[in-house]
Amino acid sequence: MLLRTDSSLRMLVLGLIVLSCLVTSCATQKNTLYLQDIRDTTVTINGNFEPLIQKNDVLQINVSSLNPEDAVIYNAGNSVSPSSGGANMSGIALGGFLVDQQGNIQYPMLGSVKAEGLTKKQLTDNIKDQLVQRKLLVDPVVSARFLNYRVTLLGEVNKPMVVNVTNEKISILEAIGMAGDVTIYGKKENVLLIRDQEGKRVIKRLNLSDRNLLNSPYYYLQSNDVVYVEPNKAKQYTGEKSRMLLPVIISALTLGVIILDRLILN
Repeated sequence: MLLRTDSSLRMLVLGLIVLSCLVTSCATQKNTLYLQDIRDTTVTINGNFEPLIQKNDVLQINVSSLNPEDAVIYNAGNSVSPSSGGANMSGIALGGFLVDQQGNIQYPMLGSVKAEGLTKKQLTDNIKDQLVQRKLLVDPVVSARFLNYRVTLLGEVNKPMVVNVTNEKISILEAIGMAGDVTIYGKKENVLLIRDQEGKRVIKRLNLSDRNLLNSPYYYLQSNDVVYVEPNKAKQYTGEKSRMLLPVIISALTLGVIILDRLILN
């Protein structure tokens, strides 16, 4: 009787192993290569990447002058609290100049200043020119930086996340690397990029396996871009097969319990 019980147990375990293999072997690994067929080469970058200012951006604008006391008022906006127009990211209060829905910032002594659609250099040059023309400061030096530069990674990446970009420059490959890379179920050849630009929502599909990605104007991400990696058919197939096999596994386990119960009783 003991021998019979041991043999039945072995058969039951073997059956469960086979069922588990059926569940886990349904997905086939997709080609995981990036930038396929690329050789040693030098890629010419079409112009220097410079992000454009958008609505709801928060900017830190610093002004210095020959007389530091005269420049204090122009830096006051950098200490704005969240309740009075600043931004709050990850629990950290950020002061700065908020770009409103009209695309402007409210700047001390100058009033409403156009910011949307400009680069940081264009904005700071404009502010500097106005300060000089109105004789508010002598030889002012104006600099700016983004306080809320971020991109979002969703879908079939190992760590979906919002990436805060402190150096204001990040490529799509860098962003995906920070999110733990694309999973084996992700479509590298059909990655969705969503970008708000000049009052429009731009939808672009990118092929991460294509070497021409390096020349794409979408290689570098803009602030507030959303990157979504879609699941491939292998994952969908695996999910469907798992749902189909689940009743079979439950039935097999139930049958195994009944067999063991009868063997023990006998």
